[in-house]
Amino acid sequence: MNRIVLVLIVLVSSTFAQDFEYVGSKKCKMCHNKAEKGAQYTKWLEGPHSDAFETLKSDESAKIAADMGIAGNAWEAAECLICHVTGFGDGGYEIKDEAFWNPAEDDKTGKKAVKLMEALKGVGCESCHGAGSEYKSKKVKEGIVAGEIDPVSVGLLEVNEATCLVCHNEESPTYKTFDYEARNAEIAHPHP
Repeated sequence: MNRIVLVLIVLVSSTFAQDFEYVGSKKCKMCHNKAEKGAQYTKWLEGPHSDAFETLKSDESAKIAADMGIAGNAWEAAECLICHVTGFGDGGYEIKDEAFWNPAEDDKTGKKAVKLMEALKGVGCESCHGAGSEYKSKKVKEGIVAGEIDPVSVGLLEVNEATCLVCHNEESPTYKTFDYEARNAEIAHPHP
């Protein structure tokens, strides 16, 4: 009897368990860049989150990393990457060696992997909205808007204050008091 219950639990769990993959913010650009639709991609690109990875290359970040006892580069430290890239430790951006970043000229798979890692540098759309592999299509998004598809079932997460507090908290070495309403208004990019 216990074995049957265990098998049923495993079957039900695997049926509902979904793996959502990160696709990068440029995939969002296709539908979310026109002014009449809100130009969300452009607003993100012009905001502070898109350059979050690049800030790790600054002298200030090097000093902060040294003060934290990080021996290497801030842009290669897990302690920094967790909040400066998309999906670190969750199937998104990964620390890679030099060979990864320089695939052979005829290595199409390697080049595609590099392109994805590049697309995950910075705090991208999926950092807040969830990995987009299942909700990136126009058909799925139309189903969500029409109420026919539950956003969570395709990996689209509700963004709220808790989403932001994952990184904007007192554990951050550059923490400043976080006013969710004010900061959210600064980066607002609603769909009209």
